[in-house]
Amino acid sequence: MGLTFVAVHAHPDDEASSTGGLFRQLANEGVRTVLVTCTNGECGDALDGAKPDADHHDGDVVAAMRAVELDRAVAILGIDRLVRLGYRDSGMMGWPQNKDVDSFWATPVDVAAQKLATVLREERPQVVMTYNAVGFYGHPDHIQAHRVTLAAIALLDYEPTLYFNAVPESIMVTWRARWAEEERLQREADLAAGRAVEEEAELLTEEGEPLNMATPDDEVSVRVDVRAVADAKFDALAAHASQISESFWMKMGRERFRDEMRYEWFVRATNPLGLSGSAEDIFVGYR
Repeated sequence: MGLTFVAVHAHPDDEASSTGGLFRQLANEGVRTVLVTCTNGECGDALDGAKPDADHHDGDVVAAMRAVELDRAVAILGIDRLVRLGYRDSGMMGWPQNKDVDSFWATPVDVAAQKLATVLREERPQVVMTYNAVGFYGHPDHIQAHRVTLAAIALLDYEPTLYFNAVPESIMVTWRARWAEEERLQREADLAAGRAVEEEAELLTEEGEPLNMATPDDEVSVRVDVRAVADAKFDALAAHASQISESFWMKMGRERFRDEMRYEWFVRATNPLGLSGSAEDIFVGYR
């Protein structure tokens, strides 16, 4: 039986940011790759940059636009199968969209887990990837993807190896510094132009505590070197132009991106093979 990888992501564009290099590299190696996207991304930016609280923001129009972008990214990354679970985007924690009965956040975990389990039974992946218990950065749909993935795996007649995406603390230090500098420059530009200065909201856990997105370096199980496929990852991110064109990834430019986004990191959440230590292959133990 061949190798199969399934990533369970919350929104269109998540597949490119944390697993874009891995997807392309595994495809190049002949591994079957499957992407499950849980929501349609209705709470993303409109084409003119409008946020969901704008009067003219139409979530269905945004979702249709993001569906096209996702298809482009999937083709660039060589993903064999895309599964859209079709839930509505729940927005950030505390937004009114959280209460939409069709949102992913409002959907009972066992209901969504049954849908995902059907995909997992069809594919029987050795390796599954999703987010940690805080959804990496506290987004309700990412937290729900974590819960649903764990519940779906519990319905299987075997145990795959489950990984959570991660960024080591040593790397996050440099990212925080870059973000702070970008915020400073944007603030200065807004003040010079007479625009209102918007402060970035602090990321919080579901309980309202400050959230740390970083993972201690010694807890990272797998570091995958994706520099050889960094151009494909950059292009997949660029395919999501409506959401990412002004992101710090795109501001790097292709050359700098190759060097600074060389690795993708993962924490082993289940360990059916009894592995120990760190590795550079997410299929360690299977080949």
